[in-house]
Amino acid sequence: MTDLEIWITIGVLVLATAVSRSAFWLVGHHITIPKRVGEMLRYAPACALAAIVAPDLLLDPAGTLQLDLHNIKLLAGIAATGYYLLRRNMLEMIVFGMLVLTGLRIWLE
Repeated sequence: MTDLEIWITIGVLVLATAVSRSAFWLVGHHITIPKRVGEMLRYAPACALAAIVAPDLLLDPAGTLQLDLHNIKLLAGIAATGYYLLRRNMLEMIVFGMLVLTGLRIWLE
């Protein structure tokens, strides 16, 4: 790609992002979302986060499922989830999970 094509691509992506994100802000008050759809949209961020995090925890770099004790990311994720269920504090869970992951990397690798 030439420099001009790269800049055109960046410009089109900026425009597409701006239009798609501002559409609801500009016409949102004219559109009514059904109550059931609104209730389902409450879970969209959690589903998106799970779709990003789950493959990182469950797959090895080759893309195969790894559910054994050598998967330190999965072990740290399980430990962090357990910590959250006990304490109910998201920030502490993140710090605890990162500490467990770092400890496992130092100890096992």
